[in-house]
Amino acid sequence: MTANDRSPISPDQARQFLAVALEEARAGLAEGGIPVGAALFTRDGQLLGRGRNRRVQDDDPSAHAETDAFREAGRRRDYSGTVMVTTLSPCWFCSGLVRQFGIGAVVIGESENFFGGHEWLAEHGVEVLDLADPACIELLAGFVAARPELWFEDIGR
Repeated sequence: MTANDRSPISPDQARQFLAVALEEARAGLAEGGIPVGAALFTRDGQLLGRGRNRRVQDDDPSAHAETDAFREAGRRRDYSGTVMVTTLSPCWFCSGLVRQFGIGAVVIGESENFFGGHEWLAEHGVEVLDLADPACIELLAGFVAARPELWFEDIGR
């Protein structure tokens, strides 16, 4: 598969990508932050950038995991051959980032604890794969139970 290949992402490849995002989520939790991680890959598996929700660490409400990974990846002329991988369904802010820059695919660790804009992304031609990953579900559910005030601040409620 090449970076310009638009064949569907396999669940096996998606799980390999998700492992990087999950590592970031765990690192964020260890820093006292919100355990959401992300990574941006080419379809053929090159890691471009990785990041985690840094709202608490950086005192920055826009420092979501997807934006952190996107910023680390740096500028590209074309994002259509890239895959945003996130441990949690992307919020509307991060879904907008995917659409604004034409990211071609999104792999989601889970959408049970938070159901973001991934259906909207799919309706607009973005390939979306929700893995319903038990580790992602458990990580965020534990955080929400332990720190509901911080979680609800993060999602704007």
